[in-house]
Amino acid sequence: MNEDWRYSDDRMKVREQALKILLAKFGGQMEGPVPKYSTQSMYECAHDWVSQGNFHTAGIVKYYEAYYGSNHAKSN
Repeated sequence: MNEDWRYSDDRMKVREQALKILLAKFGGQMEGPVPKYSTQSMYECAHDWVSQGNFHTAGIVKYYEAYYGSNHAKSN
């Protein structure tokens, strides 16, 4: 059993919601045949968001745009 607070049931729900939001907002954006944003960057963002102690997803899109959008674009 994993006792790391980042993987509690409540935190996994926040992570799931964060991924849904990020995938809905950025997942379908393409630059020609290539995705504009990598799914890896979205997973990393959701993980970092939860690891920083966030209990809700409010602000996740702005956080992604600020710290992951341009840094991880096309790295998938």
